[in-house]
Amino acid sequence: MNSDLGELILYQTEDGQASIDVHLKDETIWLSLNQMAELFERDKSVVSRHLRNIFQSCELEKAAVVAKNATTAADGKTYQVEFFNLDAIISVGYRVNSKRGTQFRIWATSVIKNHLVKGYTIHHKRLAEKGAGELKQVLSLLSHTLEGHELVNDESRAVLDIINQYAGTWKILLQYDEDNFPSLESGHESKTALDLANVRNAISSLREELAARGEATSLFGQERGEGLSGIIGAIHQTFGGQDLYPSVEEKAAHLLYFVIKDHPFSDGNKRIGSFLFVLFLQRNALLEQQNIDNKSLVALALLTAASDPVQKDLLIRLIMNLLEGV
Repeated sequence: MNSDLGELILYQTEDGQASIDVHLKDETIWLSLNQMAELFERDKSVVSRHLRNIFQSCELEKAAVVAKNATTAADGKTYQVEFFNLDAIISVGYRVNSKRGTQFRIWATSVIKNHLVKGYTIHHKRLAEKGAGELKQVLSLLSHTLEGHELVNDESRAVLDIINQYAGTWKILLQYDEDNFPSLESGHESKTALDLANVRNAISSLREELAARGEATSLFGQERGEGLSGIIGAIHQTFGGQDLYPSVEEKAAHLLYFVIKDHPFSDGNKRIGSFLFVLFLQRNALLEQQNIDNKSLVALALLTAASDPVQKDLLIRLIMNLLEGV
């Protein structure tokens, strides 16, 4: 434990008879032995005895709830003073059966809750920028701390579990709302290009499979003009000898977008766009590495179809971020 015991907060008893400087650090409250004696209106020896019994009975592990802090006394000398966290304070409070102890516990847990929630609210954008992994760690700390101080019921705990489990989702949605997806400078190098003849054969196989299940008509996959040829050429176009869309992720994102938005087929553009998107990832050995399941692919296709053309760059970055597993 560092010598600095964090933020200093003033606690005043409801009767106004006592004011105590309380330290807030490491998501808990800290008091010295003297402060606990003042808080509970008990002699210091009584509080010390209760603490000794708490540690001897293994109710709490001393190393986990005690921190030493260098404190300058009235005589000008510096002493190492033990401070006890909220778990120890509450345990002593139950033993002395002090009304003040109950009042302090209620106040302290509310301070911790506000500190955690407000602190997360203030910094959630910074955390989102640093990545879903760190965001999830902070959310986990938040939920464990709230649970440890019995600030959540079963229903609230279930909500916290959902927040933790889908931490990456909240980050992506925040970035989408703010049009703030990072531009990905790297990705997987494209090894296999799409050949127009092979694409047409694949679409024909898809049409036959869907028709056999009654899910496609004769219009499904019928090309309109040179739209499909233009899209295949566009995703593989070069400039100055370099691919305009250098990575597999960028090519796949544009392929999905162009097929859905440009309507190169009389029917089935969303299904064919999604099919070619998956086919291209598979042929470049990336399909199994991605977290794009059936429902995610459907949602992505519908979102692309419903998007405004001015949102094209935003949609492309969204798809690429999903493929990157951010």
